[in-house]
Order: sequence, then C-alpha cells, then structure tokens
Amino acid sequence: MRKSHPVRRAVLATAATVSGIVLLLSLKPASDPGSAAAGGAAPPAAAQSPQGGARPIGNGTVTGDAARTQYGAVQVRLTVSGGKITKAEAVQAPGGGQSDRITSNAVPRLNQAAVAAQSADIDAVSGATYTSAGYKKSLQSALDKARAAGSAGSSGPAGSGQDSGSAGSARARTVTGSAARTQYGPVQVRITVSGGKITEAEAVQAPGGGQSDRITSNAVPRLNQAAVAAQSADIDAVSGATYTSAGYKQSLQSALDRAGG
Repeated sequence: MRKSHPVRRAVLATAATVSGIVLLLSLKPASDPGSAAAGGAAPPAAAQSPQGGARPIGNGTVTGDAARTQYGAVQVRLTVSGGKITKAEAVQAPGGGQSDRITSNAVPRLNQAAVAAQSADIDAVSGATYTSAGYKKSLQSALDKARAAGSAGSSGPAGSGQDSGSAGSARARTVTGSAARTQYGPVQVRITVSGGKITEAEAVQAPGGGQSDRITSNAVPRLNQAAVAAQSADIDAVSGATYTSAGYKQSLQSALDRAGG
C-alpha cells in the first residue's frame, strides 16, 4: 500500500494538469482580442457605408427640358436650397381655349406636389392627363440636371473645387423675364449674367404647334445669339418671325431690368 501512494499522486497530478490545459483552451477563443475586434468592427463599418442611390441636389435654379404634349409644351423650373426643392413652377404650359382653364387648375397643384414629394413621383391631376405627364417628364429632367450639378460640386477636394464652385455661383446668376404675349403664343426669355455681362440667353417659352414650330426653331437660336452679342434688348427682328422677335425683345428687356440693367 505504501508503494501505491506515489503512483496515485502522479496520476492525480497528471489528470489535474490535463484538466487545466483543457479549461484554458476552452476559454481562449472567448477572450481572444483579435476575434472580438473582428466581430465588433463590422456593424459600425456597415452603418457608415454610404448609400449609393442618394446623390446630392445642387443648389440654385435649374430648368428641365421642355416636354412636348398633345396640347403644347410643358417645361418645369426648380429652385433648390439646402439640397431641397423649395419652389417648382411651369415656365411653359399648354394655353389657348380650354387649355387655359385646365392649365390654371392643374399647374399650381403639380407645383405643390413636386415640392411636397421632393421628386417626380407625383400623381397626375384629374382632367389634365397630358399636362401632368409632360410636367413630370420635365420635372425629372430638372432633377437630373440638379443632381448632376450637385455631384460635380461635391466631387472636388475640400477647400478647392467646392469653394471655387461656390464663388462661381455667387458671381453668376440667372434671371427670367416676364412672359410676353404674342399673336401666336407667349415668349419668355431667361438670361445668365456673370461679371455684369450676359453670358447666355434662352427662350423658356416660345410659340409652338403647326408652322410655329419651324419658325421658332429658326428664330429663337438667332435671337439668343443676338442678345449675347448686343448685351441689350436692342436686337434686330428675325425675318419671318416678327411676332416672336417682338415678344422675345420685350421679355429680354424685362429680364435685363430685373438683373439691374
């Protein structure tokens, strides 16, 4: 019995050592700082990842492309501030006859809907299906242009591209003259002024439909060029487009007056 005591103690010691090693191994993964860091870092990284679908909207005024409808063109202009649409307006809309009543009812509601939705996902106004469809198409065009401007403005490094872009927008401004009524439809001119000079002129409203489309497509580009060249409303009428030219000059003068001469 005396000789068995050392053997028993050796067996017990070995068993205790093995048990201790197993216990340590079972505890190590839970206390491994590497695995804890890997498990804890993923959620914040995922939370901070940017959402690719949200592009910034550039501040300022932007006009969408004119959308042709069965009853005339619709063109929407947006005012954006703080990355949000603060104002929407139709600078072109169907007119004449019954269209005047439909437009006067539909356009204000579409303008309000655009500001409320902050997108072109708005409902059509009952009784103004064509006008609503044209409005939404031009509104989407304006939003696309505003987002393109916003992406361009935010793509530069901080302190260089963004600052110079802000300074540039402060120097240049866009002014729209009053719509001038003519025998064949309204004419409305918008100018961009930078450094005290007209750098761009465009007609956001012009007569359309039938023969007017041909006359307008010929006359308006020439009137735009003449306005920039003359730096005033003292420009010659385009031959064959007397009424359009007169309306253009009237609206151009209104824009110049609003721009401060």
